[in-house]
Amino acid sequence: MSAPIRRRRWLTICAITASAALVAIPADAAPGGGGSPFGPRVLGQLAADREQSVGALTPSLKGDDGDGDDGNESDEIAEGADQYAEARTSPGVVAPGAYGAAWQSLSNLPSTGSSWRNVTNLPYNSDDPRYRDVDSNSSGGSGNVTGRMAAMAADDDGYVYAGSAGGGVWRSRSGGGHWHAISDRLPAQSTGALALDSAGRLWLGTGEATTNADAYLGSGVYVLADPHHGTFSSRARVGGDELESTTVHQLRFGGGKVWAATSKGVWSHSTKTLKGAWKLEFAPNPEFLPGGSEAADPDAPYKNIANDIAIDPKNPNEVVLAVGWRSGDDYNGFYTKGAGGTWTRITSGLGDLPADPDGVGNVTFARSADGSRYYAIDQSPEQLNTNPDSGLEGFYVSKSGSPTGPWTKIADYQGLAASGSALTSSGYMPGVQAWYNQFLTVDPSDPQHVYAGLEEVYESKDGGGTWSTVGPYWNFGFSCWSIDPAKQSGDCNQTTHSDQHGVAIGRYHGKSFVYVGNDGGVYKRPLNGRQDTSGHATDWTSLNDGTIDTLQYYSVGIGRDLDHGGVSVTGGLQDNGQSVLRSNDRVMGSNFGGDGGDTLTDPANGCNIAEEYVYLSIQVTQNCAVNDGSWIDDASKVTSYNVAPADNATGEARFIAPLAADAKSPSTWIAGGRHVWVQTHGYAIRSGDEWTSVYDLGAGHTATAVAASGGKVYAAWCGPCNNQGFARGIAVGNADGTGWHDITLPVDGTVPNRYLSGFAVDPKNADHVFLTVNGFSRQWTEGPGAGVGHVFESKDGGTTWKDISKNFPDVPADSAVVTPNGGLAVGTDLGVVYRTPGRTSWQRVGDLPAVAVLQLKLGPDGSTLYAATHGRGIYSIKVRAFG
Repeated sequence: MSAPIRRRRWLTICAITASAALVAIPADAAPGGGGSPFGPRVLGQLAADREQSVGALTPSLKGDDGDGDDGNESDEIAEGADQYAEARTSPGVVAPGAYGAAWQSLSNLPSTGSSWRNVTNLPYNSDDPRYRDVDSNSSGGSGNVTGRMAAMAADDDGYVYAGSAGGGVWRSRSGGGHWHAISDRLPAQSTGALALDSAGRLWLGTGEATTNADAYLGSGVYVLADPHHGTFSSRARVGGDELESTTVHQLRFGGGKVWAATSKGVWSHSTKTLKGAWKLEFAPNPEFLPGGSEAADPDAPYKNIANDIAIDPKNPNEVVLAVGWRSGDDYNGFYTKGAGGTWTRITSGLGDLPADPDGVGNVTFARSADGSRYYAIDQSPEQLNTNPDSGLEGFYVSKSGSPTGPWTKIADYQGLAASGSALTSSGYMPGVQAWYNQFLTVDPSDPQHVYAGLEEVYESKDGGGTWSTVGPYWNFGFSCWSIDPAKQSGDCNQTTHSDQHGVAIGRYHGKSFVYVGNDGGVYKRPLNGRQDTSGHATDWTSLNDGTIDTLQYYSVGIGRDLDHGGVSVTGGLQDNGQSVLRSNDRVMGSNFGGDGGDTLTDPANGCNIAEEYVYLSIQVTQNCAVNDGSWIDDASKVTSYNVAPADNATGEARFIAPLAADAKSPSTWIAGGRHVWVQTHGYAIRSGDEWTSVYDLGAGHTATAVAASGGKVYAAWCGPCNNQGFARGIAVGNADGTGWHDITLPVDGTVPNRYLSGFAVDPKNADHVFLTVNGFSRQWTEGPGAGVGHVFESKDGGTTWKDISKNFPDVPADSAVVTPNGGLAVGTDLGVVYRTPGRTSWQRVGDLPAVAVLQLKLGPDGSTLYAATHGRGIYSIKVRAFG
C-alpha cells in the first residue's frame, strides 16, 4: 500500500502493478474536506484495479511458483500465509511433533541465567496525534492496540481471558485490563480456541486456525481447573499427542464431551477425565492424515479442515459439523450422523443455508442460551473466487433451535454495507475477508440480540431483521472524521481495530459487557450499549493498556534519540504498522500504517527510519514521520516518502522482503526481490529510481535474506519457494555491481535444501559469515535434500560452508547476530540461543516463552541485544549478561 495515507487497507485494494503510479499525492485529492483525503480519480482506480484482480490469485495456502500479488488484501494475506508457511515446511511436509520435540530440546539446553527486559510493555496508541504523516493510519479511531487476539472468554465474576495469536493466554480480574500471562509454561503460545465449560474450567485449544500469514501450529488442548488463580501447565493436556501439530478452530461442549474442530478433522474427548486418547469423530479424507497413504501429498494440510460444531442442546446426539477448506474442495459441506452411525453430508432440508461444496467454506455457529435459536455465518468459496466485493455467503438463523434447520438467511454483504459500514466501495465490502474474520455470539438473556464479526463488528437486536455496524472498520470516509490532532478522530467515536476473530460476553460489577478480539487486541462495550444516528457504537473501550503485550513484530530498529537522550526503538508489525518508542515516551506511537515488514533505523539518529510495508514497498523519513496532518492542505509538508525499488511494482519480491544496511557504510542499503538492489543515499533517498539493480537472481527467484559489510554483499534466494520443486541458493558480489556470482550449494546436505533465512557477517572480516536455515531437519521434513542443521559458517566468502549446529535444537532459525566479543546469537521460532567464542555448544538465552524471534539486532553501542518477537513484543538484554 504505497499511496498517500491509510496504507492499511485502501491501497491493498489496488493492483501491485498500479502502486508505482499512486505514490505521489494526487493532484485532485480532496484537501481536508469531505472526510476523505483521496480524490475520485484515486478511489475509482482502486476499485477498477480490484475488479480486474478477481481470479488472478485464489486465496490459498497451496501457492504456485510465483510470488506475484494482485493487490486484494484477502489475496495478500493468503499469499503471506503461503510464504510464511513454506519457510518452515519446504521442501516437503513437516511431520507432527516437530515443535514439541524442538521445545523439549531447547528446554534441555543449559541456560545463560540472564533475564530479558520487555521494551514494549506500555500502551501503543495507533491514533497518536504526533504521527499523522501521509503513510500513517493515525486518527482512524482504533486507539490503543496490541497484537492479534484469536479467541476470547469471559465469566460473570469479572474475569476475562484473551487468547493471542502468538503470545499466549492472558487474564484480567477487573473486567478487562491489568492483564497477566497465564500460559507461559506451555510449548505453544498460539491460540486457536478458548471456552469455559459449565464447571467454570477454562479450555484452551492451541494452534491458531485463521489460515493467515503467520498462524502457528499448536501442541494440543489444555484445561485450567481454576482459571481465576491458576496458570496453564503442560501436565493438564487433554488426551495424548493426537492433536499435536494441528490447529483448533473451535471447542464445543455437549453430551459429556468436548468437541474440537481442527485442521485434522473433528475430534471428541470426555470432559470428566483428561486421560485417554482423543477420538477421531470425522475426517472427510483420512488418507491425508498423518500416517495415511497420502500424508506426504502437498495438499494434505487442506484436506480435513473442520471449522465448527453445532450441538442441539435439547438432544446432544444431534450434531452438525461444518467442514471445509475456505478456498473450496469437494468435501466442503455440513455433515451429520445417520441412522447407521456414519457421518454423511447434508444435501437438502437446510433451507437457505447452502448444501453444495461451492457455497460452504469457513463457518461459525452460535446458539441462544435458551436453545430457541441457532445462528450461523457462512463464507463461500465460490464468492471468494469470483466476487470482487465479498466472500460472504450470508448470516443465517434456525428459528427451530435445531442445527439441522431449516435455516433462513438474515443478512448479506450488501445489507451489511448499508448498516453504517465503512466498507461501501466496490472492491472492498463486508465479508471480503470472511475466510479470515469471523465471530458470532448471542446475548444469554435475549435470543434475538446477536453480535457478529467480520472485518467490522455488527449488532442486531431483532434476530437479524436489522443490523448496525457498531464497530466500523475505521473512521476514514465518515463525515465526522478529521485528521486534526486536536480533534483526534474529529467528532467520530472510537471504534475497534478491524479484522474480528474472537468474542465473549461477561459481567463485571453487575453489568454485562461484550468483549471482542481482533487484529488490534481486545475491546469492550456494554452489552446493550449506545449508538449514534449512524448505528456506530459510542462506548467502545480499548483494553490494550500496555499490560498485555502480544505485538507481532517482524523486525526491530534501534537508533540514538538525539532529542531526549537514550535510544529510539522501532519495529514493523503484523497489521499494526510500525511502532516508534522514543526514550522519553510513556506511550508508543505509530508512524507508519499497514503491515510493517523489515525496518532500518540509523544507529546515530533514531528518527532516520526506513520501513517496508510488503513486497518491498519502502517508506523513508528523517524526522520519525512526525506530522500534524497538514500535508492534506499542503503537499510540501509531507515528511515521509515512498522509495520502493522496481521489484515492488512487478510483484517480484516476497511478502516480507529483506532489507539491510551495509555494516560499515550505513548509507549503503541492500534490498532483495528478484534483483539485488543497492542505493547509496541512505535516509536522504527520495525516489525508487535511486535504486540500482546490481544482480538478477533469475526468473522465479526471490531474495530471502541479504547482508553487506564493507561493500561485500550476500543474498539468499528461493524459487520455486513452495514444496513443489523447492530450490534455494546464494549469490555473492559487491555493492558496486562487480564480482557477482552464484555459489554452488549441492543438495547432499552440505547446506540443506531448505529456506535460507539470514546472514550474520563478522564485523572484523567480511569473508567470515554465518547462515541461518529455517524449517526442520530431515527427521521431520519429508522432502528432497532437507538435510540436517540450522547454523552454518563460511570463512571464504560463502564458497564453502561448515555445519556448526552441534546441539542446536531442531527448530526453525530466523536471524543471527555476531556479538562484539565474537559470539553468535541466533533467534529461533522458540527463543534465542547463543554460542560463546571458542565453544562449539549452544546455550539458551534467558527465559522467553515459546515465542518466535524473527529478528535480532544490536543497539548503537553494541552493548544491548534486541529481539523482535512475533507475539510478545520487543525484548532487550545486556550482552555482558550472557556473552
